[in-house]
Amino acid sequence: MSDDSPAPTTTSEHPRPSAEDGATTPAPAAAPDGGSAVPAAGAGQRGTVQVAPGLYKRLTSGLGGFATAIAACLLLVGVIFIITPRSNKELLPTVDYGSQEWALAHSGPYQAWGPKGLPAGWRATSARLHGLGEKGKPVAWHLGFVTPSGQYAALEESNEKAKDYVPRMTNSKAAIGTRAVAGITWDTYYRRDKKANSLARTLKDGVSIVVTGTATYDELAVLAASLKPLDKNDTSIVTPAPTQRS
Repeated sequence: MSDDSPAPTTTSEHPRPSAEDGATTPAPAAAPDGGSAVPAAGAGQRGTVQVAPGLYKRLTSGLGGFATAIAACLLLVGVIFIITPRSNKELLPTVDYGSQEWALAHSGPYQAWGPKGLPAGWRATSARLHGLGEKGKPVAWHLGFVTPSGQYAALEESNEKAKDYVPRMTNSKAAIGTRAVAGITWDTYYRRDKKANSLARTLKDGVSIVVTGTATYDELAVLAASLKPLDKNDTSIVTPAPTQRS
């Protein structure tokens, strides 16, 4: 045999340890920053993923912690709602209608009427004057009041045709009776669904005057009795009372 033949190659195999051979899998290592290490599967080997403590807590706390936090927030909101002072009374401003009264008395196309000497407790809260200086259009004046009993009463007057104006202001098509106020007869109206009481009369010059609102007929009669013809030489700016606050 020739010595030129290649020498035989020998290989040494080292089998992987198995559970049967007594090998054990190391436990997950702790994260350096205090978090927990989560095992991660790799290609033929096992490793760990570092998880921050806050994230680990959120991942493991579940819905219990979330529900507790929501309940605490709702409890805090409820406590704040209970201890916060509230008022159910609507705050209405006090208005000065003196300038409108003066303008209507001096420039209006008809003899205007306005309240004079209303008792204490009546407070003007709204005033509107329409049509003054507009050729061919009727002039209308509105004054709204809060009465001493806390109800609403308004003066509405205009030289618009009575057959159109009165039903619109009283919210009713027909009178239900009459009432004498300071020796003057007024027609009475009532609108059940709006709980509106009204007194109305139309003067000889065609001007209609209506007092209406949620106030009783007795309170409306007080407003009606206070109405006097506005004299150009006797109108002045009305200084409003301080706004009532509750």
